[in-house]
Amino acid sequence: MLGEDVDGGDVGLAISSCITLTGMLQWGVRQSAEVENLMTSVERVMEYSNLEEEAAVSIPEQDPPDTWPSQGVVEFKDLQLRYADTEPYVLKGLNFKTRPSEKIGIVGRTGAGKSSLITALFRLAEPAGSIYIDGVDVTKIGLRALRSKISIIPQDPLLFTGTLRRNLDPFDEFEDETVWRVLKEVHLSGAVADLKLGIETEMSEGGSNFSVGQRQLVCLARAVLRHNSILIMDEATANVDPRTDQLIQEQIRTRFRDCTVLTIAHRLHTIMDSDRILVLADGRVVEYDSPYALLCKEGGVLAELAAQAGEDSRQKFLEIARSASIRSSSDTADVDET
Repeated sequence: MLGEDVDGGDVGLAISSCITLTGMLQWGVRQSAEVENLMTSVERVMEYSNLEEEAAVSIPEQDPPDTWPSQGVVEFKDLQLRYADTEPYVLKGLNFKTRPSEKIGIVGRTGAGKSSLITALFRLAEPAGSIYIDGVDVTKIGLRALRSKISIIPQDPLLFTGTLRRNLDPFDEFEDETVWRVLKEVHLSGAVADLKLGIETEMSEGGSNFSVGQRQLVCLARAVLRHNSILIMDEATANVDPRTDQLIQEQIRTRFRDCTVLTIAHRLHTIMDSDRILVLADGRVVEYDSPYALLCKEGGVLAELAAQAGEDSRQKFLEIARSASIRSSSDTADVDET
C-alpha cells in the first residue's frame, strides 16, 4: 500500500513512465532484432570477400583460337576432384574419351559423381588431372575461352534480372532477326510476341513471368543461338510437360546432330538412344559402352538399374537401345561407303 503522504500526481507519473518504458523496451528489442537480421548481409559480404578467386578469365598466350573446338572430342585423363582441401575426392581418377559429335548418356546412383563431372568440365571447382577438348587441355586456358564454348541446359532453368534478349544473348553477338528466328524454332515466338515489349520485356526475379516449361525453352533457345560444339544436358526435361519434352528432344536430334552432347540422366529412358552410356559409381567409371551392350551384360550396373524399373520398363529400354544400335550401325556403314 502507498503511504498517506504520496501524492496522486506522483502515482500517475510513475504509471505513465512505466507504460512509456515498456513501449521503449519493445521498440529496443525490435530494433536489435532488425540489426541482427541486417548484419547477416554484412557477414555474407565478409565471407564472400574471403573466398578463393577463380582462375584467370583470359590467358592470351594459351587461349585457343575462336574456331576451337571443331569436333567436340572430350577426354578425361586421371581426373580427380574435391570441393575443399580437407574433403575426400568425389571424382577418383576418371578416364574416358568421346568420339566427334557423339551422344553420351551419363548415369549412376546418387553420389556417383554425375554432377561433379560437369562441375569439373566447367572448372567451377579446380580439378586435378587433365581434361582435353579437341586436344587442348582446358585446365590451362582462361575461363572465358572455356565456358563460352560449352552450352548447358540445366534441370532447373533460371532467368536473370534484365530483358529477355539479354538472357538469350548477354554479349549482344547476334542480330534481332537471328534471335526471333531461334525463338520461332523452339516454338516460343508466339508467347514472346504477346508480351508488351517483345524480347525487350524485363524478366521478373527468377523469370517468374514465364512458366517452368517456357523458361526451359529459353535455355534451349540460348543453346541453339550459340550452337557450340559441346552441349551439356542435366536432365533438362525432368520438370516439363510431355509436349515440351518432345520438342526439346527433337531440337537436340536436329540442331545438335553434329555436336557432342553429354546428358546426365535421372530417368533411364532419356538416354537409351544415346551412342554410348557412361556409368559412374563412387566417382569412377565402371561401364562405358553402347546402351544395348550394357543392357545385355549379365551382372552389369546398367542392367541392374534397368531391372529395378520393372520388367515392362526393361523390355522397353531394350527395344529403344536395339533400335538405336541398328540405326548407329547403318549410319556407320553409310559413312564407310562414302
